[in-house]
Amino acid sequence: MQAAMRHQPVDRVPVMCQLSIGHYLLNTDVRPAELWFTSEGFARALITLQRRYRFDGILINLLGTDPDWQRHVARIETRDDGTQIVHFKNGDYAWCPPDDNVHYFPAGGRRRPTIEEVDPEKVYYDDPHSLGGLKYPYYFGLEPYQADPKDYWPPYIFRTVDMVLAEVGSEISVHAEVFSPWTQVMELFGYQQALLYIYDNPGKLKAIVDRYAEGAADLGVRFAKRGVDAVLISSAFAGGGFISPRHYEEFVLPYEKKVVDAIHAATGKPVYIHTCGAIGDRLELMAATGADGIDTLDPPPLGNVDLPDAKRRVGGRLFIKGNVDPVNTLLSKSRQEVFADAMWRLTVAGPGSGYILSSACSVAPRVPPENLLALVEASEAFGPPPTR
Repeated sequence: MQAAMRHQPVDRVPVMCQLSIGHYLLNTDVRPAELWFTSEGFARALITLQRRYRFDGILINLLGTDPDWQRHVARIETRDDGTQIVHFKNGDYAWCPPDDNVHYFPAGGRRRPTIEEVDPEKVYYDDPHSLGGLKYPYYFGLEPYQADPKDYWPPYIFRTVDMVLAEVGSEISVHAEVFSPWTQVMELFGYQQALLYIYDNPGKLKAIVDRYAEGAADLGVRFAKRGVDAVLISSAFAGGGFISPRHYEEFVLPYEKKVVDAIHAATGKPVYIHTCGAIGDRLELMAATGADGIDTLDPPPLGNVDLPDAKRRVGGRLFIKGNVDPVNTLLSKSRQEVFADAMWRLTVAGPGSGYILSSACSVAPRVPPENLLALVEASEAFGPPPTR
């Protein structure tokens, strides 16, 4: 993995997929509430499936959790289908399906702030998956406090990273995820309203995005110094389905560059960007962030990235990861067809190193495990890629 991310010779193309939460739940013994609310549960799910599928890396895409989280819990209801409903003492509840993401319902409902109500100095980094979900001003957990950027991070948010590094960090590549500044703005205001603010109040929107860039950079540097091998900037809402290349250049690029530059300056660790959907028209703009790599490269019909074209345009300066359709290939086709699909992508993107074989976006919950095993089998069969 390290060699591939640096375009150095490799003995085979590495394989590393990001799995959906539902896939972890359906293919391990970790129960929904345990996965969402304990570092122990999520770390066990990550390591179990990495070993089963023989992936060369793990992406840790949830922050660590408070080990004493159950002090807030009134009861946990478990239904016959495996759904768990966590009832909190303050009236909140979390609906945890056995095959999908958690749905968090605050007591009294949730109201998103308007841009007029948000003070850029009161935002820093938001995590929609923590107890209580998103709030403004944001704080971790259920007990309100004034979050100080100088002392923002509860020590427990690094627990999952520490656990995974301790168990498998010497064997495989461990990556940590931070939310991009643009993703956080989209979550803060809601997708439609955030996009409208591009036109209604662009100056203040940029001030808020810039503040989120400071927090994302801070967290990314801390993860890199903690020992992860690379940092992923999760920027799911920066593709063509949401914003134009012009708006990408204005509202996304400079702020993701700020995160990339900070991590590079502090640690020298690789940084790459995950953007879903239609990104074929902005590969060079993504490269202009200074990132070391691009993740997903969704092919048609999920996106519009042609792998030979992407390899030609940016593959010489960035590592590229993904392009295997997680729905129309991994979910829907046979093991033999997945193997053949992977071999074609290895032939196209493998030469010269700099390619990581992966699902384009997250592996769907019900993808057959044998289809994921076919990816490593293809990499082994393909062997060392040509140097050119």
